[in-house]
Amino acid sequence: MNKFKQTAIASVIGTLAFASAQAEELVIFQKWSSPAEVRALRVLQENAAKLGIEWIDITIPHDTGSNVSLLNLVTGGKPPNIFSEKNPAVYADLEEMGLARPMTKEFEEAGVLEHLPAAVRNSITMDGNVMVFPLGLHIDGMLFFNTEVAQKAGVDPEAWATLDEMFADFDKIRDAGYVPLAVGAQSWQVGYLTHALVASIGGQALFNDIYGAEPDIAALDDPRLAETFDWLRKFQKAADAGSVNRDWNMTTNMVINGDALMQIHGDWMKGEWRAAGKTAGEDFGCTTIPGAVAVAVTVDGWGILGGQPEAKDAAEISFALMAVDPQVNADFAYEKGATPIRTDAPKDRLDICSEKTLALLEDPERQVQNPHSMTDADWQSAIWEVAFNFWSDEAMTTEMAIEELKSNFDIILN
Repeated sequence: MNKFKQTAIASVIGTLAFASAQAEELVIFQKWSSPAEVRALRVLQENAAKLGIEWIDITIPHDTGSNVSLLNLVTGGKPPNIFSEKNPAVYADLEEMGLARPMTKEFEEAGVLEHLPAAVRNSITMDGNVMVFPLGLHIDGMLFFNTEVAQKAGVDPEAWATLDEMFADFDKIRDAGYVPLAVGAQSWQVGYLTHALVASIGGQALFNDIYGAEPDIAALDDPRLAETFDWLRKFQKAADAGSVNRDWNMTTNMVINGDALMQIHGDWMKGEWRAAGKTAGEDFGCTTIPGAVAVAVTVDGWGILGGQPEAKDAAEISFALMAVDPQVNADFAYEKGATPIRTDAPKDRLDICSEKTLALLEDPERQVQNPHSMTDADWQSAIWEVAFNFWSDEAMTTEMAIEELKSNFDIILN
């Protein structure tokens, strides 16, 4: 081990010991509540306790405008120390308030960055600084299926080369007594399905022209976006009657219980399968959306509050470094159904689905970032609203949806 590494590790250990000695309280603002998410949080809580950190929890419902709630807490004088947030605009607001806290120096000294895939480094870095500490890797639009149902229905989801091939088997699946595709019809779930399909059908260039930091209105006329909405309509018509407002994990349980063949959603689905005692590659299979040109990558990431007293700041940094420790991160990812964010994470915690995710990330041309990490929050909300209105109203045509997107673009971005 070279002298630099020895010094870096000693520095990290010193920081951890300092935080432990102070037994600091940290207010944690997060939005996870499913069984798998709670078990993953417990991994962080237990390891934080070893540092002498007392976890004070604030939990909000998932995807309900957490950035507004966070900033309300900050401006109201009761800010959290650690918070679940990735939107760059929020960090820009914190910077203006003098409350941003970059972690670049500490991550470099601890040798963390060299063990992070490009997708992770891009997601946690804003204006050249590490502003977010990563927790887990996810693909937003993976297809998870019940292997027993697939066998009984006589289909092989991993053999589908295109969406058309997949859709052609829907009648066969229904005739066998199963729902072909389980969907949770909530705004955020339809929104995630939309951007997963844009990545899958349109690839990196179209995705970034729609969801990037500088969207291009010309991309809304791309025929591949129209194709995306056409597929949303096909999926909506194929959904079961109980899909309306069904939570994502309840939808996953439909597949686990054998009521449906598959679900296309974030691969955090795996946590629910594991919680049910199921094994990847045996009880369930996982693959990309058939024919996917690119995949959207979510990096679960949390930030820390700046402008704090020395002891509080040290505890916050200690928490962040603990969360990206290879073993802690592997344990967290295992429980949540994620893939570890570190390339040097213990391999005994990887399953076949995580191995597929890591293989996908070897090709930078096949990956895009989750819109939360780069696009204007109002524009993303507008896309969600249009997609959900389209899903909910069969009288709304693809052409009408795209015209509504153009109108919103003019209002929000022009």
